[in-house]
This record gives sequence, structure tokens and C-alpha cells, in this order.
Amino acid sequence: MTIRKVLIANRGEIARRILRTCRARGVATVAVYSEADAGWPFVREADEAVLLGPPPVAQSYLNLEKIVAIAKETGADAIHPGYGFLSENPTFARRCREEGIAFIGPDPDVIAAMGDKVNARRTMQRAGVPVVPGTDEPLASVEAALGAAAAIGYPVMLKASAGGGGIGMQVCRTPEELKAAYGTATARAKAYFGCGDVFLEKYIDDPRHIEVQILADAHGNVVHLFERDCSVQRRHQKVIEETPSPFLTEEARQAICAAAVAAAKAVGYVGAGTVEFLVDADQNFYFLEMNTRLQVEHPITEETLGLDLVALQLDIAEGKPLPFTQEDVAARRKGHAIECRVYAEDPVTFLPAPGRIVAYEPPSGEGVRVDDGVEAGLTVTPYYDPMIAKLVVSGSTREEALARGRAALAAYRIEGLKHNIPFLQRVLESEPFVQGRYTTHLVQELQAQEQKGARQS
Repeated sequence: MTIRKVLIANRGEIARRILRTCRARGVATVAVYSEADAGWPFVREADEAVLLGPPPVAQSYLNLEKIVAIAKETGADAIHPGYGFLSENPTFARRCREEGIAFIGPDPDVIAAMGDKVNARRTMQRAGVPVVPGTDEPLASVEAALGAAAAIGYPVMLKASAGGGGIGMQVCRTPEELKAAYGTATARAKAYFGCGDVFLEKYIDDPRHIEVQILADAHGNVVHLFERDCSVQRRHQKVIEETPSPFLTEEARQAICAAAVAAAKAVGYVGAGTVEFLVDADQNFYFLEMNTRLQVEHPITEETLGLDLVALQLDIAEGKPLPFTQEDVAARRKGHAIECRVYAEDPVTFLPAPGRIVAYEPPSGEGVRVDDGVEAGLTVTPYYDPMIAKLVVSGSTREEALARGRAALAAYRIEGLKHNIPFLQRVLESEPFVQGRYTTHLVQELQAQEQKGARQS
């Protein structure tokens, strides 16, 4: 098929990103928006824009039946879900298929299979992909959890089977902590995901969080686009990513990328996806989850490979074979790229800080890319993720990319609300990050140092 009109079932930065590629391809676009987003750039820049409803997500960006109806009314022959919202909702993907609308993403059954973390673990084990030691079935009771933890060995991570975004995860270092956490974890899982199932994994101290971007077409071709190091996190959510990882040896890189390809083949994956791993200090890696969508941090892969991942998603949805081999991808790779997520949030507590943007001037220059969704005069509301922009910097070396990142953050002007640029600057100037010797605990360590310094002053 040839895609002629795409409805973008998302908002803000990622909606603009998809619009940009569609415009370059001559593909017509339809934006859908809530009342809170009526004045945002993505609404103005689309060829057509249709109001979804009031600001709450259940009445707007999660209203899948209304979105499908708008696609039919506007003659859209494809829907791009972006990330978040309905991007990993198998029911939405299935409804698109039922209505003859191309869902720009994998098969609904694959989304469902990988969205169930327990099932995903079992699938990866069968495919020979290393998984963190843990339970292969949902835990039926706190007694079952205690028995499993004793067999695995403390510390353990209690996780929601249908979870994501760090919600429903809790580290338990003793049986007492596990007893206390079990009820809370099941209740939160039920509230957030509609499923109270939880499972246990061995908790790995001081890990790296490394993911591999994969692409697969409908003709059986699967390639990886190398790794991204996503270890800088707060509240289990990524905030700075880079590629290549400064930690992996070349041997480990080849092994982890091969495992990601094996994972994609094991589930018959078609589309763009990401396989996430935890990596310990000895470079042993373990499957964490598979994200069946485009990732927030995809631009750093684009910058180091000279590719457009959204364009490739459209090609795959049209049934085209991948235009390159794994060897071609390796030959394209050059330089280093770092992404900093700029949020409207308190730079100390990391709590969202919605408000009106009085002044907005993003940086520019060689090796600087800003994917944003805002402009001066807009209000960042409490209804959605408070991301303002993604600052992406690249250079021929990591040192050059890092220098450009520092300069770009210093030049970034946002006034009228709190934002996390001071925090991003602290990370890029910290010794562990500069030396590439950081783990997922970096943010906590920096906070502890600052608190100690404040007490001593």
C-alpha cells in the first residue's frame, strides 16, 4: 500500500516530529487535540486538526474509538501513535486493523505479548535471550512472593506484570520489606494498569540500563541500529541518553545487539522497536522488556546513523523491505550523540511544575538539534507529561558532543516556569558522567552529594 494521509494520535513534541517526516514525504496529516492543546504548534502545523474533547486523557488522547472515528471521517489511511498514550495498546491497534486503517507499529498480538512482562520473560527464555532470575508466573499471594524471594535471594525487585514507566516497582531487601510492599504494589498495578498481577526479579545493584533499537520488515529482515545508554534516570524514568554507550566493550556490544535481534525474531516482530537490558558491572546483560513503539530517545540513533526512523516506520507499514543490511548500518555509524530531556519540573524535587512559558528561545548551532512542541505564550498543563523539549547534541567524539551539550544548555532560554535545565547541567558536569562511569544510581548519588554539601555549608 501507499500511505497518503496519516492521523497522528499524539500531541506536543512527538506529534511535530512525525509531522516533519510526513511533510517531507508529501503525506497529508491529521492532528487530534484536546481543548488544553488548542493553541499548540502541532495543531496549527497539521493539514487538518480535529478536536478530541476536554483535557483529561480518558476524554481525549485515550479515547480510542473517537480517534478511529476521526480517522475514518478524515479519510486517513494510517495512524501513527507516537509514544505513550495508545502506542502500546493492542486493542487500539486491533481496532485500526478492523477498520482497514494501517497502524504504524507491530501486530496487536505482539504488542499484547510483550506488554505482559511475565509472558515476555518466558518468550525470551525460550529464544535464548538472558533474563534476570525471577518468577515466571504472577505471584498469587504474599506467601508465594516470600517463598520465591527466598529462592532467588535478596535483594529483589517487585514489579507489576503489566507495568511501565517505573510505576509499581519496588526494591525489597528483606522479607519484612517485601511483606510491606506486596499489598501496595498489587493495588497500584490494579489502579494504573487494570491488572494487579505482580512478579519478582533479582535486583541488580548499580546496573546500567542499555537498550537496543531494532527494525524489522514484513519480509523477515531484522537489523539492529546499535545501542543507547539510558542509565541517567530519576524515579526509574530516563532523562539523559547517549550512544554509543561509554561502558560497553565491543564484544559486549555485539552480544547485546545480537540478543535484541534474536528477541525480535522470536516474536515475529515487524516495525521499529526497542529491546531493553540491565547490564551489571561485569557486562553480563539481562532482558528487561521490549517497547513495541518509537522511543523518546530515538533522535540520538538518527544522528549517529543519518537515518529517519519515522520514515522507516512508514516504509515498513507500506510493506517495503528494509533498504539496508546489518553491514550497511555498521558502515553508517559515526560519532557520538547525547539527548537531554527538558521538563517543566522542579530541578531539585523533580515534581512537575506546570505554568505559562513567558519566553522561549532554544539553542542552535553545529551538532545541536531541538525537538520541541512548545513556544512562548503556551501553558504547560498538569494534564500531560511535562516535557518541553529534547535537546540532542552530536559530535565526532563523546567529548565534542558533551561540550556542545553544555554550551547548548547554557544558551537555552526558558522563562515563566521552573525547568530542569540546572539539573541537566549538573549531570553533564559531574565527574561520573564525564568519565562515562555512571550507573542508574547517578542521580541519587548527585543528590546525596548536594545535600551533604548543603549541611556542611
